[in-house]
Amino acid sequence: MKFVGTSVKRVDGVKKVTGSLKYVDDIKLSKMLYVAVKRSPHPHAKILSINFEKALAIKGVKDIITGDLFTKRGGLYLEDKNFLAVGKVRYRGEAVVAVCAISEEIAQSALEFIDIEYEVLPAVTNAKDAMKPDSPLVHPDLGEYKWAPVFFPVPGTNISNHYTLRKGDAKKAFETADFVVENDFYVPHVQHVPIETHTAIAQMDADGFMTVWASCQSPYAVRQALSEAFDLPLNRLRVLSPAVGGGFGSKAGTTLEGILIPFAKKFPDHPVKLTYSRQDEFENAYVRQGLHARIKTGVNKDGKIIAVENEFIWDGGAYNEYGVNIAKAAGYASAGPYDIENVYTDSYCVYTNHPVGGPYRGFGMSEIHFGIEQNLDMVAEQIGIDPVEIRRINGMKPGGVTGTGEVVEVAGLMECLDIAVEEIKFYEKSESTSPTKVRGKGIACGWKAPSMPTNAASSAIIKLNEDGTAHLLVSAQDIGQGSDTVMTQIAAEVLSISPEKITIRTGDTDQTPYEWQTVASRITYSAGRAVFEAANDAMNQLLELAQIKIGLSKRDLELRDGYVVSKIYPDRKVAITELALGLTFEDGSGIHGPIIGRGAFIPPNVRNADKKTGLGEHPVVFWTYGAQGIEVEVDLETGAVKILKVVSVFDVGKVMNPQLLEGQMEGAIAQGIGTALFEELMLKDGKVLNPSFVDYKIPTADDMPEMVIKFVENPEDTGPFGARGVAEPAMVPTAPAIANAIYAATGIRLNTMPLTAERVLNAIKAKNND
Repeated sequence: MKFVGTSVKRVDGVKKVTGSLKYVDDIKLSKMLYVAVKRSPHPHAKILSINFEKALAIKGVKDIITGDLFTKRGGLYLEDKNFLAVGKVRYRGEAVVAVCAISEEIAQSALEFIDIEYEVLPAVTNAKDAMKPDSPLVHPDLGEYKWAPVFFPVPGTNISNHYTLRKGDAKKAFETADFVVENDFYVPHVQHVPIETHTAIAQMDADGFMTVWASCQSPYAVRQALSEAFDLPLNRLRVLSPAVGGGFGSKAGTTLEGILIPFAKKFPDHPVKLTYSRQDEFENAYVRQGLHARIKTGVNKDGKIIAVENEFIWDGGAYNEYGVNIAKAAGYASAGPYDIENVYTDSYCVYTNHPVGGPYRGFGMSEIHFGIEQNLDMVAEQIGIDPVEIRRINGMKPGGVTGTGEVVEVAGLMECLDIAVEEIKFYEKSESTSPTKVRGKGIACGWKAPSMPTNAASSAIIKLNEDGTAHLLVSAQDIGQGSDTVMTQIAAEVLSISPEKITIRTGDTDQTPYEWQTVASRITYSAGRAVFEAANDAMNQLLELAQIKIGLSKRDLELRDGYVVSKIYPDRKVAITELALGLTFEDGSGIHGPIIGRGAFIPPNVRNADKKTGLGEHPVVFWTYGAQGIEVEVDLETGAVKILKVVSVFDVGKVMNPQLLEGQMEGAIAQGIGTALFEELMLKDGKVLNPSFVDYKIPTADDMPEMVIKFVENPEDTGPFGARGVAEPAMVPTAPAIANAIYAATGIRLNTMPLTAERVLNAIKAKNND
């Protein structure tokens, strides 16, 4: 292939490095109004009264609204939220009152003159406590809410979804197992911290047409949510996302957009804008959910795991519209990338009075694998078997069966594991140059499937221009992962024209075709397949016209470097410039008209699993497998952990762009290191204690190790050129591999993230005192 598989330069690269790419916050419109929000100081309280007369009297204040103005609930999978609180607040920082003014300063200052009287209610700030029968209810009316039929809320409790997986007979298997090992793990909340905070602008024109500019990952999902919440017809609502400065899941749904709509409706032709501060981003954008995990494993002396029992309790925070699906995804992936005959899993998404949980890179997989992969090392040690060998014994291979009962046809896990072990030199001990430091190596595997509806659709349009160039229209959002470039490469490969001759346009629900969402590591696979189909459609139209022009059957023709060429007689060809607007005959007549390729795709034969057991023949599109080997150095005097080397190996199906893919893998490693060693959204009584980069540490260049990136290519049959997604899976094994490496170096096992110097040092001291 000419373009696919090569490191084509990013199509947005120049604009990004020169700062000329325009994000939502860069948009300047005339007659702009600005919004500020009064938020709750309590994690749980009834709203008794709101008085904003003084604020409304301030010069420059245009209007003030509360949640009583629009009480209709919304949500992607579970309709449980309002854009402004209605009746009560459910987390500290929840939006209660919104002020619209002629400047940000006036809107912000007006908040001080708004008086809100609350009746403080008992708060629940621990997900395990929230499941107790006597716990305060965050959503007493849960039974009245609407939800998708694949989720299972428990009305009268704080459980927004109870996912069950029942494969085989785990209870009987535990009775016959030679060893039974049980361990508990905890993963705290973390923030996404994208460079760009959430921003939105809404404007209604004189005839009632609403336009929304949003820094979002999924314009069509935002359009649908706003349409339902405010009864706006889809043909009268346009959502644009011109550029997105990082998302990692935090911009997958709606957050602040709905606050603007009432103001935009009241003040036609006035754009209304709201931008989150960094503190807002920490407290009021989605956070990664906390997780309490219990894993019980039954294993025989030969290392074969015969049963696993999991309990996952997810701290979903105040609203769980997205969190319910994370619990589901964790449930069906709960066996890890291993072929285990008996699996018994309960995965709960639970309401608390914490910030709102939502999608984060990995979508629950990084969290559960922190336990799964550490637990596997602990099991191996107890039965006296090598940690690599136990993975080889139980790891998924072609013909294996997943926890949901699906027979796997493609599984490159063993290849990835072997390469990782070899590249990290797992069996060669490395000595530190300092007498107070020790080194160790850890290994971990991981897997992930795209967590999306069975009918999640993608579409694409390609328009050929008169000069042989083309426009590619998609709504897959490039949030930094390089999808614009990969989509362009796919189209270029099929049409056999240079990527430089293709201009891609994205993120406009009026102008670019439907895309379900830019989430789930599905864009290269799903949107890429739609582009592939659109390019083939355009190609077939060209061949149909060319066979008339050249006088040869189209089966004997192909596209080559901007021409339709005979496979047999290469000198017989016609430039696509002659066909872009149709075929013109010698008498001046013409046929067909402009070449416009259309492509649409829904993954084939993906079906819902059984509601009670979670079992199904094909409940997910595909699984992406991988392994990482990591070497660490631990300072015995301070507890500081330094990552020396990371080897990351994944089966990507097809490497579409080596440079972009390596960047994705390196970024995943960096993010994995951050959550493993540093990051924790510290919460006390529902309050975020570290809502800034002063106290919330993320990794820097100084924390980056040597990285070795390798790929395995076992094609995905339904993917474009065999590709499957890897952006999220690449982060999954990092934290447990680090934890396993720390254990190899020091003999201490840490079951709680992050693995901070303080935690490591305290564990070393406790071990030395035993």
